[in-house]
This record gives sequence, structure tokens and C-alpha cells, in this order.
Amino acid sequence: MEALAQLLLTLGLAVLALFAFFRSTTAEHLRGAPTRRRRWRNIVVSDPAIVQFTLIDHADAFSNRPAAYFPKAKGWTGAYSINSVPHGPLWRALRCNLTSDILHPTRLHPLAALQQDAAEALVADLSTRTRGGGEVVVRDSLHASVFALSARFCFGDGVAGEHCVRALEREVLQFTLTFAQDSALFAVSGRMTRLRHWRRWLRCSGTLGRMYKLVHPIIAARKQSRRTGIRSYVDSLLDLQIPDSENGDDATTTGSKRRPLTDKEIVKLVFEFLGANTESVVSCVEWTLAHLVIDPEVQKKLHREITGGIQQDNGIVVSEERLHRRLPYLRAVMLESLRLHPPVPIIVRDVSAKDAAIAGTPPAPDDAKPAVVITDIHKIGRNSEVWTDPDEFRPERFLAGGEAEGVGPMPGPKEIRMVPFGAGRRYCPGVDLAMVRVGCTLTALVRDFDWALPSDGNSLDLNEFRTFFLMMKTPLRARITPRALAATATATM
Repeated sequence: MEALAQLLLTLGLAVLALFAFFRSTTAEHLRGAPTRRRRWRNIVVSDPAIVQFTLIDHADAFSNRPAAYFPKAKGWTGAYSINSVPHGPLWRALRCNLTSDILHPTRLHPLAALQQDAAEALVADLSTRTRGGGEVVVRDSLHASVFALSARFCFGDGVAGEHCVRALEREVLQFTLTFAQDSALFAVSGRMTRLRHWRRWLRCSGTLGRMYKLVHPIIAARKQSRRTGIRSYVDSLLDLQIPDSENGDDATTTGSKRRPLTDKEIVKLVFEFLGANTESVVSCVEWTLAHLVIDPEVQKKLHREITGGIQQDNGIVVSEERLHRRLPYLRAVMLESLRLHPPVPIIVRDVSAKDAAIAGTPPAPDDAKPAVVITDIHKIGRNSEVWTDPDEFRPERFLAGGEAEGVGPMPGPKEIRMVPFGAGRRYCPGVDLAMVRVGCTLTALVRDFDWALPSDGNSLDLNEFRTFFLMMKTPLRARITPRALAATATATM
């Protein structure tokens, strides 16, 4: 009896400890947007004209994103990402640092050379995995390759070892595939939900802490020595000065000061950078390869263009200029894939009750509520009033004379037909780099391999899985044959 009583006492204390922990983390995490969200209403928008009117014509009113659903552990209050920080001076400081220092067009050419090396390494890895030809789950090798280059852009050359890069990749991938849905659930649920799923909650809320343990030594090393080579994202964050006030007052105002970022703030921005740079590219490449497997004729046309372009330009480095000049069909294939499968399927904005009326839902006269306006990018790209046979994969529509001639990855100022990288003030700043990375990767993979259905002959599963990104629910499995072997087999027939 005494042993049983002691056991019950121990279990009771454990439950109380868990309850106290969840109460504290709940209070910290729900302070602000999630508690407000219960009083907010959702407005879903998929009409291109309304999207044009809200995100572009009224960009100032539709420039705030909801606070991130990321479960915060103690000590991370105030750590923010470009994605979640309110529109204002702080957001401008973070965004301008990224766009002018890291993603400026003048830097894309040297980055493309690094992408070419990564694409060649991916081809070698796939050849090794299949021993010259066979079936492969593409996402495994693709994700590792894309993430390794993202880490190189983020940290610089020779700072993060392979073991560290793999550990970081596991954290980002696990959060993307699993915790993204859990975090949204936990953000709007009560304490009992956290108690029922306490293991998942603890694992999810500990992501930033584990990231800190991996990234902090790299930050310390970068502070000590700025090595030669590419200027990394971490270098730019170490040099950045942000407004030193909770409300983000601009430093140009009287009495305002600027300060450097803390290490925890850098870690949160690094986590965002690695995830966005990797998952959007992986998503686009995998969906595109799936359609090339399904439609061999499109693949043949693309291969002919790529081999001709390589002979003329002596390499697979892809730039936006080269996509227009030498590789228009590759660009059309990429755009058609982005139209059907935008990497981020929705745009979410917090707006006031007054501005919510712009999105098509007038506020109630007495108890008007703010709103979360959700723009469905996925539906816009498949709008039957805008696109002919919108569910068909037809790259020719983006070529000269096609219905989408002149349509690009970013919408024009007067008409929205597709918005795979967003629109307005907070469009994705990495759109040009993403096009370069996707183009280089596809060029190498189609140049060196023939892509076909698995040997069982079953059709591919094109069902979608939505986390933060739009992914294939069943990872692409394809049969790849080196082009040299395929040519030899054809010649001997």
C-alpha cells in the first residue's frame, strides 16, 4: 500500500508539473494573436480581381501577416521572423537586408555557379543510388542536395560541417512534415489538447532550442572570423542594426536608436531562411519531374532544348535572361508547374474590420470584427474563367502565341493570373533565386536521365499534402535511366 501511495503521489506531482509547464507556455505563446484569433473571422478569397484589389491596389492595408503559430519555448519571446513580424520599420530593416544584401540580382550569377556544382553532385548521387539506372525516391536525394546549398548560402563556406548540416536538415524537414500541422492545432486549442499530446507538444516547442544548440557555435565562429568566399546570410545578420524599440519605431525619429540582433533572433531568422529556401525549391522540382514522368512528349521537347542550349552556352548555369533567350520551354515547364502546384498554397493577412470589407465581406454595423483574409493561390492558378483546361499540364500556354504569353512568376501591376510567390508588399523575395535553383536542377536531371514510371506501371499519386508548403502526399518514385545508356540501347535495337 505504501508503495502504491508513493507511486500515485509521484504520478500526481508529474501531472501537476506538466500542467504548470503547459500553463506557462500557453500564456506566453497565446499572448497576442492566437487569443485574438478566436474573436476574428476568416474570409477566403480566390477571385483574381479581388486579389488584385486587396494585395496590390490596397497593399498597405493588406501587409500584416498573423503572428506565427510556432509554439514558443521560454526565453524565445521577441524572437521573430520576416514572415511574422508586423509590417513596419522592423520588417523593412529585416526585409531590405535580405533583398539588397543576399538576394540582389547582381549576386545571382555567382550563386548560380554554386547551384551548378550542387546539381552535378545530385546527378552523381542519383547515379550511385541506382547503380547506373533503376528506381529512386527522388525527394531523399533532392532534399539533401537543396538543403546543403541553402546552408552554404546561409552560413558561408567551411563553417558548418556535414554532420551539423544533416542535423539541421532533420529539424527543418521534421517541422515541415509533422509539426507544421501540430503547431496550428496547438495554437488555437486549450491546455487539455496539449496534455493529451504532450510528447508532440514538447518536441514541437523545442525545435528552436535544438536549432540554437546547432547554430549558435556557427554564429560564434562567424563572429570570430569572416572567411573569404560568398557573403553569407549570417554575415549580413551580424552586421545588421534594427530599430531598438518594442514597437519598431524607425531610427530616423527623434530619440530612436538601433541595435544589433541577438543570437536567438538570428537563429529564428536562420530557421526561416533554411526552410523557405529549401522547401519551395524541392516542391517545385518534384512536382515538375512528376509531370515529366507522366508526359514523355513534354520531357522529350525539354531534353532537346536543354541539350541544344548547353551546346551553345557551354554549361547548365541558368539565369532569368537565359530562360527567356535560350530555354523558353524550360521556363514554360517551370511556370506551368508553379501554376498547378504553388509552393505556398495560401496567403494569409490580418486586416481591420474596415479593410475587411474590401475583401468582399462588409463588417457588421455594431460588433465589427477584424478578419483573417486567406487568399487561395492554388485556386487562382486553376481558375476556369482565366485558364483553358486549367487542370491540364500544358507548358505551351506560356510560349509565344499562347494564352499565358508574358505571364511570369510574379503578377503584373494590372492583372493577376497566377501568384505562386505571392503579391503585394510581402511577396516572396527569393523568387529570382528560386527560379535559378529550380532551373539549374531540372536542367541537370533532364540532361542526364530519362524519367519514366516505375516498373510496376502504376500511375503516379498526384494527391497533395499541405503543410507550410504544397508537397506530394506520396513522394515521387520514378525509374531513371542515364541518357548515355538509353541512347546505346536504342542504337542496338
